[in-house]
Amino acid sequence: MKLTHRQAVWVMVAAALMWSTAGVVTRHLEEARSFELTFWRSAFNALALVVLLSWLRGPSMLWANLRGGGRALWISGLCWAVMFTAFMVALTLTTVANVLVTMAIGPLLTALGARIALGHRLAPRTWVAIALAGVGIAWMYGHEFSAGDPRLLLGTLVALAVPVAAAVNWTLLQHLKGHDDPPDMLSAVLVGALLSAAVTLPLAWPMTASAHDITLLAGLGVFQLAIPCLMAVAVARVLSGPEISLLGLLEVMFGVLWAWLGAGESPGQAVLAGGALVLVALVGNEILAWRALPTTRRT
Repeated sequence: MKLTHRQAVWVMVAAALMWSTAGVVTRHLEEARSFELTFWRSAFNALALVVLLSWLRGPSMLWANLRGGGRALWISGLCWAVMFTAFMVALTLTTVANVLVTMAIGPLLTALGARIALGHRLAPRTWVAIALAGVGIAWMYGHEFSAGDPRLLLGTLVALAVPVAAAVNWTLLQHLKGHDDPPDMLSAVLVGALLSAAVTLPLAWPMTASAHDITLLAGLGVFQLAIPCLMAVAVARVLSGPEISLLGLLEVMFGVLWAWLGAGESPGQAVLAGGALVLVALVGNEILAWRALPTTRRT
């Protein structure tokens, strides 16, 4: 089914909402730590993707896509693996807000990637939105770093791998939109999940997760990763890379809110003020984008 621009925006908003639940859920784990979190979440993600993609494409088509996807599919899969792994490890090193704020530089990196690698000219509204979001992020970022905690610095550096990998991934997906017969990039999410699980399995020993932990991590693998990641790849056929990345900033807003309400991680004033500026930039960009569309494409 071909999505309209408005439908694609709402699908991406829903994906960001689902992504945002990871932080608060991990704060309710009992025993699982560090790489074990990543392994279980990625393993259940891979299992769910095999089921979902087999249902959507058929088992034979799924494996055919994996065998014949080519270099683009494996590059995208590697990007997904980095995002899946670095995000969960970072959550074990620092606060949810720090991880999400660091990830919020994704739109700037994606826009620069599209400009440098693809030669795309971005609309002035997109540059303005990126600039405003950058100010908001810097506001939050500088305040968090003022604490001078080395563990905070390590967690932030690990989290930085997420927006870098995401920028490469969205730029690649945007490049493939112009091809006559692009590969089925939904399978790349499965590749990423399998790579993440395989890399973290030996690092996860000895495993200590309780049945309670495994249940929560299974929920994350299915509802926080598998389903929203497929949704994001689907809307990449309609939305531009920078636009997807900007909409993904909603994960920051939602994630900080859930951690605040559900885990008692109260964000400081700098996080709230900077986050509000990011949200204004996002909403403004989407309103202007919608108004710029022909009337027939607004629904």
